[in-house]
Amino acid sequence: MTKTMPIGRTCPLVSVVIPTYNRATFLPAAINSVLNQTYPNIEIIVVDDGSTDHTQHVMEQYRGRVAYHRQANGGVASARNAGLALARGEFVAFMD
Repeated sequence: MTKTMPIGRTCPLVSVVIPTYNRATFLPAAINSVLNQTYPNIEIIVVDDGSTDHTQHVMEQYRGRVAYHRQANGGVASARNAGLALARGEFVAFMD
């Protein structure tokens, strides 16, 4: 399926923030579900809230397609706020 908009219309950027903590096993499914959307103007921001599992290693496969921010563990609210601060979109969606 081709991602297009009518001539003269632009798609506003949607930032999808995915806060995570020790969920490396589930992270690819979450990221891929966003990457597989048909909406053409999406940025994905994964905020790693101090994971001690292999989250950092999992994120290597998404380098260049997904923004990755790692921080000391501060809780999910802190991770959401960090993602919001990094978001450039007109709209923000949280996926957690």
